[in-house]
Amino acid sequence: MRALVVDDSRTMRRIISAYLGDLGLETLTATDGQDALALLTAHGTSGPDGVHLVCIDWHMPVMDGLSLVGEIRARRDWRDLTMLMITSEREHIQVVRALAAGAHEYLTKPFTADELRAKLELLGLVGRGVGR
Repeated sequence: MRALVVDDSRTMRRIISAYLGDLGLETLTATDGQDALALLTAHGTSGPDGVHLVCIDWHMPVMDGLSLVGEIRARRDWRDLTMLMITSEREHIQVVRALAAGAHEYLTKPFTADELRAKLELLGLVGRGVGR
């Protein structure tokens, strides 16, 4: 399974990619929403080379995470793509906004590998005990 990690922080892209790699996922990375859309267009969202999960930061240049969620949901062929917001936004209203826009789950920074794995288990993307 392939995941796309979208974050303007190189450090966060590396951390999230490493955690996902430990769970058996291949990763692609993008620095903002527009880069992410280009990668989704290039790789698609089905088959072994397609992207099946997008981990999205909220605050990024060019196109922020909330706008990216909306763009993905607006495209018929990407509507079933699983999206996880991973951000420092902790206010309840921000969580509600992200989920209402179409994100499936929400994880606040900082987080542990176990917390990320738990979200992926909840989403049915990894089995229980994977990566332990």
